[in-house]
Amino acid sequence: MLSMATGCSQSNPNQGTTSEQSPQAQEAASTPPAQSVKTKVVTTFLPIYLFTKAVAGNVADVEILVPPGTEVHEYQATPENVKAIATANVLVKNGLGLEKFLENTVKNAQNTKLAEIDASKGIKPLNEISPVVKTAKEEEDHENAQGNPHVWLDPVLAKQQVTNIRDGLIAADPANKATYEANAAAYIKELESLNSEFQQTLQKTPSCTFITFHDAFPYLAKRYNLKQVAVVQIPEDQLSPTDVQNAVNVVKKYKVKALFSEPGVDNKLLVSLSKDLKLTLRPLDSLETGETDPQHYFQAMKANLQTLETACK
Repeated sequence: MLSMATGCSQSNPNQGTTSEQSPQAQEAASTPPAQSVKTKVVTTFLPIYLFTKAVAGNVADVEILVPPGTEVHEYQATPENVKAIATANVLVKNGLGLEKFLENTVKNAQNTKLAEIDASKGIKPLNEISPVVKTAKEEEDHENAQGNPHVWLDPVLAKQQVTNIRDGLIAADPANKATYEANAAAYIKELESLNSEFQQTLQKTPSCTFITFHDAFPYLAKRYNLKQVAVVQIPEDQLSPTDVQNAVNVVKKYKVKALFSEPGVDNKLLVSLSKDLKLTLRPLDSLETGETDPQHYFQAMKANLQTLETACK
């Protein structure tokens, strides 16, 4: 198999109605009791938003900094991001060096009361699990000194991330502890069911090997005994004939069965490769784009499972 991925806001506005009130009533309405003010939580990008929103439910306002579909690895913060963090109670990040834009953004926000949650706390990161092959002379890669950050694509590690988010929200907002615990337990149960589905399905294809164009899937591969044989780095634009030939040669070298691209990605090299190698182009989702409903995680991962099952036969 051969896979490729690129890269890697929603907020809850306060709504209310006004009516004729006495000055005393108007003053009371303008200063609501402390317990009615929701905790404001900002999350970095889509998978972390999905997990956080699932845990928070309706008792906290959850926003996202990096719009879904935007390249998180090389994201440049906006003034709106700084403003969001400046007024937030909690910031939730994936960690493992993924959100490089955060350090200066948090510093510029000057929010001394901000609580930060590292969703990957306690997770042992993977480094390279296969050779990295570059097909063009000048390429930027997404190497992280802290290891590969794509832990959310392993449902078991996603459980740990949800647990970390739950504990962080409870620490920041203990009044809603029971809600956070109940919501997290329900989501974790779904993650356990998803893990069982992956295990039962992929154990039928024990010799499934693949190449990826984006090093997003080592945790998924390790969890379900898929064999990632190489990471092939290709340029996304300004392709020279040499770039194309190098990519074709690498793919032929590993004798792969299938070609994967992320949903919605239009990469001319991949289309050209699929035609040259007579391979079917199939979607494999790294969850960095998509809907902001927490259930989107399960929908996308089950679609990935169907794709892997088909390609691994």
